[in-house]
Amino acid sequence: MEERDLTSGILNQVPIEIAISVGRARPIVRDLMKLRRDSVLVLDRRVDDPVELYIGDKLVARGMLQEMEGEQAGYLGVRLTEIVDLREAL
Repeated sequence: MEERDLTSGILNQVPIEIAISVGRARPIVRDLMKLRRDSVLVLDRRVDDPVELYIGDKLVARGMLQEMEGEQAGYLGVRLTEIVDLREAL
C-alpha cells in the first residue's frame, strides 16, 4: 500500500487511542492488600524519565511529560522525542 493511500480518504478520519505509560509498579500481594486511599505506589521511573506511547501493544513513540499552558493549563501533554517508524510498528 502506498504512503499516500494511508494518509488520504477515510483512514484520515479514523480515531485511534494512544496509551501513555509513565511507569510500572510490582508490589507483592501482601503490600497490595495494604493499599488504602492516599497510599503511594512507587513506580520504576523518575519524574523526568521519558514516557512511552503505545497504540495497542505496539510502542510508537517516546516523549517527556509537560504541563500545558494557556487555554489547556492544568492538562498534561507529551513532547515527542522519538518516533518509531509507524509502517514497521503497526
